[in-house]
Amino acid sequence: MSNKPVQAAIEGWFTLNTDTPHLIGACCDQCGTYYFPKTLSYCKNPACDSTAFSEVELSRQGKIWSYTNACYKPPEPFIADEPFVPYTIAAVELEKEQMIILGQVVKGVDVDQLKVGQTAELVLETLHEDDDAIKVTWKWQPQR
Repeated sequence: MSNKPVQAAIEGWFTLNTDTPHLIGACCDQCGTYYFPKTLSYCKNPACDSTAFSEVELSRQGKIWSYTNACYKPPEPFIADEPFVPYTIAAVELEKEQMIILGQVVKGVDVDQLKVGQTAELVLETLHEDDDAIKVTWKWQPQR
């Protein structure tokens, strides 16, 4: 076990609560449209011209809407394992927010283990460790 601090790989995108992490989004104060990653400049809903937003924690669970595998090594600043191993991506629909969030699935889960409509939950997983900290990121954990 390392004594290094745990840090978000991308600051401001998710909470670091390991038991109940949440993606950090925004909700338009006028029309109620949700955004991730959060936007605080202007509402992209064509029926709304608001510039007022509230930062919100998004739902932790949703239903898998679609999924695929990624067979290419992503470009920097992403740090991939060497040798590169393909990984699974899932588009998860959050019911309350009525939005779909595309994200990586936890290590060890392949596309043949997923199905549309399956529940997935947000979790944190170590991305990499450097000299100063353990960098974590958010991923989808399918529920069986």
